[in-house]
Amino acid sequence: MTDQWRCAGHAGDLSEDAPLEFKLDGTEIGIYKVGDALYALENVCPHAYALLTQGFVDGDTVECPLHEAVFHIPTGKCLKEPGGRDLKTYSVRLAGEEIQIKVE
Repeated sequence: MTDQWRCAGHAGDLSEDAPLEFKLDGTEIGIYKVGDALYALENVCPHAYALLTQGFVDGDTVECPLHEAVFHIPTGKCLKEPGGRDLKTYSVRLAGEEIQIKVE
């Protein structure tokens, strides 16, 4: 099976301090820009339902807006509890000005 990519937004709508929210087949995904790199990860804090894209981005980490759990954007690793577990990451790429997420 060949890789399938789905459009998740436009590069001009994404900045380091303003991540994008995207829903892929019912799954909430957050898209982040860190330096020149793009990252996509599960957007719901596993501790309590909160969208991480509404949290606080600090360099390569994002803090949950509810209970201050901190996650590493490039890897999804939980760095500060009460996150509970690491976040799933997704392959993301830029095709021209289109941000694309890999469908698995």
